[in-house]
Amino acid sequence: MILEMKVPSPGESIKEVEIATWLVKDGDYVEKDQAIAEVDSDKATLELPAEMSGIITLKAEEGDAVAVGAVVCLIDTDGVKPAGDAPAAEAPKTEAKAEAPKAEVKAEAPKEAPAAATTYATGTPSPAARKILDEKNIAPATVSGTGKGGRITKDDAVNASVPSMGTPTGGNRGSERTKLSMLRRKVAERLVAAKNETAMLTTFNEVNMTPINLIRNEYKDAFKAKHGGLGLGYMSFFTKAVTRALELYPDVNSMMDGDYKIAYDFADISIAVSGPKGLMVPVVRNAENLTFRGVEAEIKRLALRARDGQITVDDMTGGTFTITNGGVFGSMLSTPIINPPQSGILGMHNIIERPIAVNGKVEIHPMMYVALSYDHRIIDGRESVGFLVAVKEALENPVELLMNGDAKRALEL
Repeated sequence: MILEMKVPSPGESIKEVEIATWLVKDGDYVEKDQAIAEVDSDKATLELPAEMSGIITLKAEEGDAVAVGAVVCLIDTDGVKPAGDAPAAEAPKTEAKAEAPKAEVKAEAPKEAPAAATTYATGTPSPAARKILDEKNIAPATVSGTGKGGRITKDDAVNASVPSMGTPTGGNRGSERTKLSMLRRKVAERLVAAKNETAMLTTFNEVNMTPINLIRNEYKDAFKAKHGGLGLGYMSFFTKAVTRALELYPDVNSMMDGDYKIAYDFADISIAVSGPKGLMVPVVRNAENLTFRGVEAEIKRLALRARDGQITVDDMTGGTFTITNGGVFGSMLSTPIINPPQSGILGMHNIIERPIAVNGKVEIHPMMYVALSYDHRIIDGRESVGFLVAVKEALENPVELLMNGDAKRALEL
């Protein structure tokens, strides 16, 4: 029996995916539930498991964009599992023979080109070729056309070399042109849209991290021992400080919808993490109801799923506010970009010991700059500045404002 494997729907809003990588070869025997491909959507990279065991025939190439529900491969369930590696070893030979005639045709093409007379089409790129040449910043006059009448074809444009970047002075000057994944292209599109479609502003403040460091130094070992190896990091303090500030300034926890404002009475906090496929923003649901242990456990779970490529569309759907931490990469100060359709994003940065004035005296403390980017269409200066000050106050007085005066009870020790 021949089974048609179709692209499953990763999410309600996703109509198309891209074949990122085939994990098997055409003609391989696959087991049921074996991962046979990685597919990119505009929100995540997902594995495609085999629905049945059998011999697989691929119907799409890597890099192809295919519609949800389209057939991407066939599985012959009557196929016999090979006893050894002999069939697999023969495959490259067959492919080499099949490709040989193609190589001869390509080799003969340049011989015919000089015989062609110069016409109006000579050196003129096709629309597709012109687009590629424009992207590569190559003048059509520098490309030899192999199409009819000397026209520059799409293949000519793809194979055209990028002009030298000035006079070479020695050393490696290689370059590589690779197609962005669907996820990366969607991220780029959303970031540009955020800049062009919102009235984005950024306000800054600084936080003395000494109180949090004192709590972490005192309780982190007990916290780790009590909660199964879970670390007491900075993210739980910042998440709790943000959820408190969102309750005080609800406009920051709202979104624009045409001529309307949508306000939420819950805080779904998106946490920006760097995964193997690029930037991902999984969501901590109802963070306002979670304890320090609950926040740390959920962030760890989502970060591991992102790192292992197991993050799902549902994990990244929604979110009412975002926290991003450029400090892990050494960033001292930045202006984070809003994650649409949200209206605000908090940027954390690295911690540096700096001299500050405390009660009329100069003291050295670990300090962090924090930044809030917000959509000025829906959030005014009073709310944005007040929100960031509330975050600062909670971080500098965590026992009273985030732990109800009892650190051990708040940490469930």
